Amino acid sequence: MSSQASFILIFLFSFLTTSFRTTAESPSFVHHLCRNTTRYSANSIYSTNLKTLWSSLSSANASYSTGFQNATAGQAPNLVTGLFLCRGDVSPEDCRDCVSLSVKDIAAKCTNQREAIIYYDECMLRYSDQSVFSNLTVADGFLMYNDYETAPKDVDLFKKLALTTMTEAAFEAANSSRYFLTRKAKAIDFKDLYFLVQCTPDLTRDDCLFCLLESINGLHFENIGSRLLFPSCNSRYENYKFYNETEVNTTTTILPSPPPLAASTTPRPRKGGNSKVLAIAILVAIIMALLLSIAGYCFLAKRKKKTSDNAPTFYGDDLTTVDSLQLDYRTIQAATNDYSENNKIGQGGFGEVYKGTFLNGTEVAVKRLSKSSGQGETEFKNEVVVVAKLQHRNLVKLMGFSLEREERILVYEYVPNKSLDYFLFDSTKKGQLYWTRRYKIVEGITRGMLYLHQDSRLTIIHRDLKTSNILLDGDMNPKIADFGMARIFGMEQTQENTNRIVGTHGYMSPEYVIHGQFSMKSDVYSFGVLVLEIITGRKNSSFYERDGAHNLVTYAWRLWNNKTELDLVDPVIVDNCQMSEVVRCIHIGLLCVQEDPIERPTFSTILMMLTSNSVILSVPQQPGFVIQTKPKKDLPDSNQSTMTKSGIRSVGDASGH
Repeated sequence: MSSQASFILIFLFSFLTTSFRTTAESPSFVHHLCRNTTRYSANSIYSTNLKTLWSSLSSANASYSTGFQNATAGQAPNLVTGLFLCRGDVSPEDCRDCVSLSVKDIAAKCTNQREAIIYYDECMLRYSDQSVFSNLTVADGFLMYNDYETAPKDVDLFKKLALTTMTEAAFEAANSSRYFLTRKAKAIDFKDLYFLVQCTPDLTRDDCLFCLLESINGLHFENIGSRLLFPSCNSRYENYKFYNETEVNTTTTILPSPPPLAASTTPRPRKGGNSKVLAIAILVAIIMALLLSIAGYCFLAKRKKKTSDNAPTFYGDDLTTVDSLQLDYRTIQAATNDYSENNKIGQGGFGEVYKGTFLNGTEVAVKRLSKSSGQGETEFKNEVVVVAKLQHRNLVKLMGFSLEREERILVYEYVPNKSLDYFLFDSTKKGQLYWTRRYKIVEGITRGMLYLHQDSRLTIIHRDLKTSNILLDGDMNPKIADFGMARIFGMEQTQENTNRIVGTHGYMSPEYVIHGQFSMKSDVYSFGVLVLEIITGRKNSSFYERDGAHNLVTYAWRLWNNKTELDLVDPVIVDNCQMSEVVRCIHIGLLCVQEDPIERPTFSTILMMLTSNSVILSVPQQPGFVIQTKPKKDLPDSNQSTMTKSGIRSVGDASGH
């Protein structure tokens, strides 16, 4: 089973040959999933928007001829997104009937659920209160397999032949215009096999291929038929034709027979030619299978690190899940020239950072944790386990670690342009961050956080999002770093409490500082402060007691209310920026720092706000803020906030002094 599926439901069913091999009069229900995370009330705005979405997807004008359509209804925070996908061989009429039935069934099966998906043989329907467009999803997989007929005698050979055909189909489908392919394989000594692979057309080609390979990797090849359904793709094979075969999308593969048993006597010379041909055919088939398997493995390894199904999730982790990343201390010591001061490139929250170069020329960033840093065994193991499981272009990549000689060392990919604060808060360097570059950084951070919160195998709360933890690569693309304080949430978990408040002055949300409550919305608050800093080019703490404001959040809110929000813009970029984009970013920043965590948008919504002007932004409510003493030292990595008075007040109450 694929290790990328965060939740697999296995339904073992018996196929009734006659009923499954004939065309059904109505769509055949397969499976449905209701998230059960949050609900909406019957007469709410969300309910109205959802009904509008359903009506749009099942209307007479929907794209039944293409078999795919996505739609949006309403505005954040009651925005609803949805889509349907019909099997590529289904007629427009059957597609319409299936979608119409899906809408009725999903309303009945997932009553008042804000997120759900339903599958039929002929179609799939999905909706969510978060964006489902162009987002690769290989979670919540549903596996089915056919044990009605006995498994093939030579299971290993059968698996190799089926896997070869399906892998070839996946590569071909990902390079087709419809992301859909059927294939028939005539296998000598086996019954004919029929294969189908399909992705939702909104994916990139790479994401489609990745999804299909993940799906194929999870199939139950020990049986004569199997399918695996993901929200973004599906794959299936059977020993009967379960699709409508067409000349356009079906190819036929002739598979060789298994190798014959060795003869007890030496074959006659006249038979030698045929034996060589057969041997060559078998050899070619085996080589092809191996090459395709290697290609698939390399592709998966490049896109996302595989983890064991038995891998621990968080508390009490040992390091067995990342043993392959353990590096020899002397190798790291030599790479940094024994931690030479000339190699030092930064001072992190928990220790010093050095540039290192391995003997093969690979450049790395070595984070050497100080014994007095405050990061203990738990935090260190947490950072290793968390980061080792993550693969995203906007997250820094962990390359190894060492626990030798009482040292705790983390080795990351080397990011040449240091951190965002190195440029943003330096009067001589901030000019390199012109507006389009800053906007790109905001979008990249959003995509990285969306991956952490929603698209990765684990739901991860960073808890220390700030400018010094945003690294910039050679093209000034952002990479989120420093997961020492990150926490992993379970599938149904939305919030956690703690008595140990750790974080950075000015970035922590009020509910976290006061009540010890942190959630995904805590990261959203930190992101809001970060966005406002990127726009102003100034630290949050630099606004302390300026015009009666306690911090940047207070100051920005006052300017917004006075309709003078453009006074926030960094003078370095004010003459060379798109004001509409700047104002939209200020608006988004203020939505993120609202006092009520429920009112703050999710990162999927934030990404839609940034990338689509058609999304109308709601009116921000007054932010909450925490009265804090000014930090004694204005250090970007000051990890502990000092409190003189604890309380949440709306900034409107801060006018009297």
